[in-house]
Amino acid sequence: MTKVAAVQMVSTPSVAENIATARRLVAEAAAQGAALVTLPEYWPIMGMLDADKVSHAEQPGHGPIQDFMAETAKQHGIWLIGGTLPLVSNDAARVMNTTLVFGPDGKPVSRYDKIHLFGFTKGHESYDEARTIVPGASVGTFDAPFGRVGLSVCYDLRFPELYRAMGDCTLIVVPAAFTHTTGMAHWEILLRARAIENQCYVLASAQGGTHANGRRTFGHSMLIDPWGEIKDLLAEGEGVVSGEIDLGYLARVRESLPALKHRKL
Repeated sequence: MTKVAAVQMVSTPSVAENIATARRLVAEAAAQGAALVTLPEYWPIMGMLDADKVSHAEQPGHGPIQDFMAETAKQHGIWLIGGTLPLVSNDAARVMNTTLVFGPDGKPVSRYDKIHLFGFTKGHESYDEARTIVPGASVGTFDAPFGRVGLSVCYDLRFPELYRAMGDCTLIVVPAAFTHTTGMAHWEILLRARAIENQCYVLASAQGGTHANGRRTFGHSMLIDPWGEIKDLLAEGEGVVSGEIDLGYLARVRESLPALKHRKL
């Protein structure tokens, strides 16, 4: 069995402060025996304005955020999934909201640019990620020693066709910054649905608290097994959730209910 962990943060407008927090929490997860750790969406910066992340966008392969992730993965000998960070795009006013994966040797393994961009308006709450983010276009996966890992981010969770396009995954990760409003209504339901329908583990790493910019994120980072049961959960605040990837259990679930083999479309 392989232990995996999700880091939950309440990120601030300070990249340096967020890197220090991530360093501490990833070290905590590694000390608990995690071989794979994921950070939440927007972990390096939750600015006072959405556009603040544009000024911190890095070129692929260069910059303090990427250097930290590479060094940390190598230091602890883990697979580190870097939530999302801003990378430069072909539009100077917008960035790519990108998940980067680093292997235990500190080298880059995979990249996924968030495809589905969040838009929501209810009362005084209003979000439009498309104003500052360019959408990605390609499905993201990579092969870990225990099997294929599918990459998705936050709002992607509402689009099950993305997860089917990943193919046969052992684990799907969902770094997120779900709002408290939408999280209360849909977060757990959607995560458990993705685990059940794909008969795999789901590891969700969330932002979880009230940020300096006034935004309240839902938290509830969790690990869910292929039967849809929650194995570990952290409601709010900084911390780590973790658990085992049990390939024998995954195989038994798929054998007893071979839904993936019964697909017609």
